[in-house]
Amino acid sequence: MKTHVIVIGNEKGGSGKSTTVMHLAVSLLRLGKRVTVIDLDARQGTISRYFENRRHHVDKTGLDLPMPELLTLRPEDGGGDEEGIEALLAGVFEDAGDTADVVIVDTPGSDTAMSRLAHSFADTLITPMNDSFIDLDVLAKIDPATMTVKSPSHYAELVWQQRMVRAKRGQKNADWIVMRNRMGHTDSKNKREIERLVTELAKRVSFRTVAGFSERVIFRELFHQGLTLMDVAEVKGESALSMSHIAARQEVRALVEAINIA
Repeated sequence: MKTHVIVIGNEKGGSGKSTTVMHLAVSLLRLGKRVTVIDLDARQGTISRYFENRRHHVDKTGLDLPMPELLTLRPEDGGGDEEGIEALLAGVFEDAGDTADVVIVDTPGSDTAMSRLAHSFADTLITPMNDSFIDLDVLAKIDPATMTVKSPSHYAELVWQQRMVRAKRGQKNADWIVMRNRMGHTDSKNKREIERLVTELAKRVSFRTVAGFSERVIFRELFHQGLTLMDVAEVKGESALSMSHIAARQEVRALVEAINIA
């Protein structure tokens, strides 16, 4: 079976990329998938530190927690130029076919040659965004007078460009999913406006939306233990699961189902 490449991308920090990667990776591991995680944000290294924390937790407790293969790639590994970086990524994804069913790529919150080219290898692209006009600005330029989409913004243009690169290789279009995080549970004018604008933009640049992760501290509080919500029942017992844990775990499962590879 061909390895399925999932790229988690958004050129804005704090959108929830690494949180998405760690929960998605562990969820797929627990479904029996062989998973490789690639960290392209070596400077910040959030996802690498998370899996280091997970390894330390395993060593300390003796628990048999599922672990992916972890790779960290830097531009200099491909010689620093775009041609070398593209060849490096192509080789890594080809080699992963022998050991992984799914490769998940964590990208930095900035425009780099390696991040751009990684987008061109995505079978599925997931863009987490917080439900705010600040985050929407990465995807679309909004006319403040009419509150309509004037044009796609810089990140949407990047995705379009890398779709063209992918098409030149004869690969089918990536399934682009915009994952709306922190939407809140109450209706509001702000939420309705963003919903309308995102729906309008989705038709123009071809993505689909899914509900992401709510504003829950528990998504972040497990980081230093290297755990996810999918581990809590095994590590602490079913009795440790609060209603908030259960609701958040269901949000993760809904994302996995939306990707439609499990």
